[in-house]
Amino acid sequence: MRIDRFLSARFPQLPFTRVQSIVRKGELRVDGKRAKPNDRLEPGSSVRVPPLKLEQPADRPRSAAKVAGDAEFLRSLILYEDADMMILNKPFGLAVQGGSGTVRHVDGLLEALTGPDGQRPRLVHRLDKDTAGCLIVAKTRLAAATLAKSFRSRAARKIYWALVAGVPRTRQGRVSTYLVKDEPTDADARMRVAKHGDEGASHALTYYATVDQAAQKLAWLSLKPVTGRTHQLRAHAAHIGHPIVGDPKYFDVENWELPGGIQNRLHLLARRIVIPHPRSGQPIDVSAPLPPHMAQSWNLLGFDAARYDPIVEAPEA
Repeated sequence: MRIDRFLSARFPQLPFTRVQSIVRKGELRVDGKRAKPNDRLEPGSSVRVPPLKLEQPADRPRSAAKVAGDAEFLRSLILYEDADMMILNKPFGLAVQGGSGTVRHVDGLLEALTGPDGQRPRLVHRLDKDTAGCLIVAKTRLAAATLAKSFRSRAARKIYWALVAGVPRTRQGRVSTYLVKDEPTDADARMRVAKHGDEGASHALTYYATVDQAAQKLAWLSLKPVTGRTHQLRAHAAHIGHPIVGDPKYFDVENWELPGGIQNRLHLLARRIVIPHPRSGQPIDVSAPLPPHMAQSWNLLGFDAARYDPIVEAPEA
C-alpha cells in the first residue's frame, strides 16, 4: 500500500493534505529512512509516525443541506457508474485534492457520497486543477486497489485533447524525455526536461497526432500519454515548441497574441479513458465532452469534435 494511503487508513481524522505534508517533510520514517508519499510499504516494514493531533476540529460538522448539495453536484458530473466505480466529468478549475488555500476539491466532496456501509468513494488517479474531463473514482476499497493496479501496469489507456500554439511539422509523432520537478518539495512545481540519471528525473513518453489546424496559428492535438508524470502533456507540448493555449506555467511563445474570442484558460481535456473493469475485467470506455471554454474555441475555429481522431492508431507503449 502507498504510504500516504496507509496513513489515511490508519488515521482517518487527518486531512489527506496533512498526511502528504507529514511524509514530504520527512516527519515519517520507514525503516529509519525518509520516504516519498507514493512509496509502497512492504510486509514487515517499520513505520515511525510523529506525534499527531487527532482531535476533531472545533468547527461545526457539515450540515445535511451542504452534504446533499455536494452529492447532487457530484452526481451531475457522472459519465459512467456501477456498483464498483464511477467516472466523473471533472470541470475546469476544480482541484482533485486539497492543497495550500484549496478548500473545495473532489476528494473532499466525495465525503458526501459515503454509503450506508461507511464505504467512502476513493480517488485512484488525479488531474491538474485546470484540466477538465474523465476522472475515475472507486466506490470500494477492493475496486480502488484493482483500478490503481491498472494505472501502475499501464492497462489504463488515456487520450487527451489540447489546443496548442502553431502546428507541428510532423503531424504524428512521439515525445520521449526525462522530466524532473524544479522544486522537489512542491507538489505543483513546474517540470523541466532533464537528462537520464539526473536526481529525481523520470522517463516520460507521449504520442501525439494533429487532428485539425487553423492556418499555421493553432492546432488541435490528440495526445496519448504512455507514462503518467506530473504535468507531462503540458511540459511535452512546450518542449516540442507548441505549448498548450492558456497554460500559465509552460506557455512561453514570444509576441504571441491570443486570437479574439478564445479564453485564456488551459485548453486541455482528458477526453477518453479505457480501463479494465475492476470486477469483470471487461473494458470500460468513456469519453468526456469539451468543457465550455474549449467548446467555444472549437466553434470559433470551425473544428468538428466528431472528426476522426488518428491517435487511436498510435502504439500503446
